[in-house]
Amino acid sequence: MYLKYTFLSVFTCLLASATALAADNSSYIHKLQQRADDSNLWQHREWLNLGHYRQSKIITDNYSNAVDDEHFFYSDNGKTSPQAELDATLAAFFSEQPGGNEHALCRSPARFNWLNQHLQIDAARLPQPVCSDYIEWRSHIHAESATLVFPTYQLNSPSSMFGHTLLRLDPAEDENWSDWLSYAVNFGANINNDDNSLFYAWKGLTGGYPGQFIVMPYYEKIKEYNRIEKRDIWEYRLNLQPSEVELLVTHLWELKDINFDYYFFTENCSYRLLELIEVARPGIELTDEFVITAIPADTIRSVEDAGLIESTSFRPSQETVTKQMITDLPTEDYAVLETFLEQPLDTQDPAFQALDDARQQALLGTTYKLLRLRQNRKARDPETASKSHLLLAKLSRYPKTPDPLITPPVKPETGHLSKRLTLGALERDGHGYTELGMRMSYHSLEDNEAGYMRGAQINIFGMALRRRNSTGTVYLQSANFADVFSLSPRSRFFSPLSWRVRGGLERVFSDDDERLVGHVTGGGGLAWSLHEDSMVYSLLTARLEANSTFTYKVDPALGAAAGGLYHSAIGTGRTEINAEKFTGGEYRINFSLTQNLVLSRNNALQLKFKREWHNDRDFNEVGLSYNFFF
Repeated sequence: MYLKYTFLSVFTCLLASATALAADNSSYIHKLQQRADDSNLWQHREWLNLGHYRQSKIITDNYSNAVDDEHFFYSDNGKTSPQAELDATLAAFFSEQPGGNEHALCRSPARFNWLNQHLQIDAARLPQPVCSDYIEWRSHIHAESATLVFPTYQLNSPSSMFGHTLLRLDPAEDENWSDWLSYAVNFGANINNDDNSLFYAWKGLTGGYPGQFIVMPYYEKIKEYNRIEKRDIWEYRLNLQPSEVELLVTHLWELKDINFDYYFFTENCSYRLLELIEVARPGIELTDEFVITAIPADTIRSVEDAGLIESTSFRPSQETVTKQMITDLPTEDYAVLETFLEQPLDTQDPAFQALDDARQQALLGTTYKLLRLRQNRKARDPETASKSHLLLAKLSRYPKTPDPLITPPVKPETGHLSKRLTLGALERDGHGYTELGMRMSYHSLEDNEAGYMRGAQINIFGMALRRRNSTGTVYLQSANFADVFSLSPRSRFFSPLSWRVRGGLERVFSDDDERLVGHVTGGGGLAWSLHEDSMVYSLLTARLEANSTFTYKVDPALGAAAGGLYHSAIGTGRTEINAEKFTGGEYRINFSLTQNLVLSRNNALQLKFKREWHNDRDFNEVGLSYNFFF
């Protein structure tokens, strides 16, 4: 009986102590919350950045949030209320449940560090969860500096046609340091691989995919972009301090497996990385200007304008290196190179044996590089693998030499800005017109090529209004959703295809009148370089047009196009002739000549002459326009 009463007495004391402790903690949490509210901590830029809040420009206390994941928030109202989220976060730090890796102290180290800095939280009152997942993750991530990485454009991939940006986290440099051992921070859409290109584009534009941050070894990204996708890489070392990089890294852990809204043109990879940099250095504003579009090159410019770039380096792709190695070979060695590529390797060939050691080594090295480049994205070929192994064995007999020196191209952030406003005057069929045009992005073949890929055109969301001067009538001349053109010159050792696709509304002469029609037009063909600054091309084309004058309202056409592109000190010129005939019998032939005159980085004049032939009419159009890029 005595033992029973003793047990009850001890239990009652423990229960009372636990209740008192809980009450004491509750009181302490309330005091912390009150101090935070009195100091308006929830309005501090650092807290808003950590929570990814965006404040309305119109309603002061209205907040939105791009995080689309309940697991990120501790308050039911946390998505729209930074104050409620701060109070709930403080309470979660003192909670005993859930334990282990799911505890708030394990999930939100950046939030805790910042709140502790301002509130001096009593650590003795906090629970002691074992954060094994975080400890394991941090054992791999030793970052003291950060580098913004820009893999350049790839027109054959819709998600990469504007390029891409990611962050590289670098440890302290020593004699054993290599950026291959660094980690990459990538934000991308979590796509469904079964979606076709059209469905992918629609979901990417409308936010149909969630986006997530992923941290992975940097060498995997080099392999993906530099070798497999054949994209040059620009690397911009940021002047973030180690403490700022530490804040960025701890916040990255908070974003692990967290879903964000993802929009291809706005809240994309580049935009989210700017948010990360804002977390690291809260005093800067990088995202405010990107309301409509966030083009990767534009975001690099914003980082540069903020004074964050310490140094820049260029990493050429394997294709760029291989092309330079071919260029460095004497042309008389090309026949041997072709033989080595197409036939079993025979280094006893008299033509090869007659060369000095340096030329032999260059030939073998170029053969190996080109062979591996051609094998990219293909299933493993035993014959190619055997020849590659034999080439490496032969090369090992020569002194090791570095890859050829590549002269970096013009840096992409120094090119013209991505939006374009056009004001023009023209005469068409004896009538004068004034035209006002706007293009949201990005670059036309005729635009100033500095900082852009030669032969690549990406025009998205462009429109033009035209006014007939004699009557004052204003009408829509065109409204194009997309116009993408890829001219890739062929050579003795490279055989790429060139192609074009465009679609939207445009005004054409049909049935004796100018009519606004809807269309999708595309084609494929070949291009060749005449010399370093010019190329010619030829395409077979197809067009599907919605036209009220057609018998069936929608009619297909087949056609062809040929043209030339040439670059000079004054600007880029282009000439093209194209012809198409519809199944209903209508045909059109157009010849155009365009010359761009570069005035400065973001200013240009453009001269254009056009001759049109139709079933029963032909006429000329000539015009001068001013282009302003912003």
